[in-house]
Amino acid sequence: MLRNREVRRALIACLLVTALGTVATYLVTRSIMLDALGGAHIVTASINEAASMVASEAPAANAALFAAICTLVTGLIVTVIFMILTSRRYRALAKMAANLDRVLAGERDIRLRDMSEGELAILSSEIDKVIARLNLTVDELQAEKLALSDALADISHQLKTPLTSIAISTELIRDRLSARGDSEDLVDRLRLIQTLQARVEDLVAALLKLARIDAGVIKLVCGAVDARELVRKSFEPLAIAFDIADVRFSADVQDGASYEGDLTWSVEALENILKNCMEHTPAGGCVSVHVTEDVLACRIRIEDTGPGIAESDLPHIFERFYRGSRDANAAPSEVNPAGVGIGLALSKSLVTAQGGTLTAENLRDENGSVTGAAFNLVFFKAVV
Repeated sequence: MLRNREVRRALIACLLVTALGTVATYLVTRSIMLDALGGAHIVTASINEAASMVASEAPAANAALFAAICTLVTGLIVTVIFMILTSRRYRALAKMAANLDRVLAGERDIRLRDMSEGELAILSSEIDKVIARLNLTVDELQAEKLALSDALADISHQLKTPLTSIAISTELIRDRLSARGDSEDLVDRLRLIQTLQARVEDLVAALLKLARIDAGVIKLVCGAVDARELVRKSFEPLAIAFDIADVRFSADVQDGASYEGDLTWSVEALENILKNCMEHTPAGGCVSVHVTEDVLACRIRIEDTGPGIAESDLPHIFERFYRGSRDANAAPSEVNPAGVGIGLALSKSLVTAQGGTLTAENLRDENGSVTGAAFNLVFFKAVV
């Protein structure tokens, strides 16, 4: 309590007032007593008279000293009472602060009103009202998130049947036209329809995953994730796409590199980033992954040799449905269709949910020219 500057100032002020009051009481009392005994008007003319004057001043000095001691004791008692009351107040404030810390930690069954009457009780009651309102708001937001997640799940389920029917019908029509051999143009169009239909399914699945992450219904498994296995599982589904796009892939993984996280969702996040890099890398380019581990974190860096990211797009690259200026001007193709801006947003959410960070930047050569884009995933070993 004495570490508080206001308390120290109040205590010093009490002690100074007590000391000054004690001195003033002694001087005033002595003066009054001397005046009452007529000591102020005695004129010493002889040794006997001087001795008589000294003898008459002794009772006055004793009375003044007694009054000063009474003043000193009274001041000390008041100071002690002040310190006791202040100590009780600070203990009540400390208890209130501890309860607020528990509320911030997620506990809800907190009764801040359990205090005696007074201004602290009023403050505690008002804080309790605010906490109750915040809890109600959190419950409402959680209910809205769950409702949105359920709605997207229902929409996803309802879309699966017609999308499957479209895929089967398109496949049958394409087979028949291929058998006829005189409708190559229509066969190519049907193949493009099948590709777009598959992308619609991927988009619906990605939206559903994002909604579940936002609603908090996805439970991440916390375990040791081997970085080498993560890179391998992330690249395997994209190996054919990399060959078709004529984009090379290389991986440099430090031996024993690992972190605490969820392997399945980490694969999903890294796969989306690799796919994005592949789609923005021209034929003959390369996408590389570098994994290192130090005492602070496991760091995964993905680099490509594409045109890079426009500086105006860097702050928004992880926003949902955001398409950069270069994507907006790009013509869709069968191999590299224009995206809708959901993959990187999903990766960001998955990495953040595991306590990691995901950032993007441009690679530059010695002359400052952009030579590609880079994504940095950092999974810290401890969160401070």
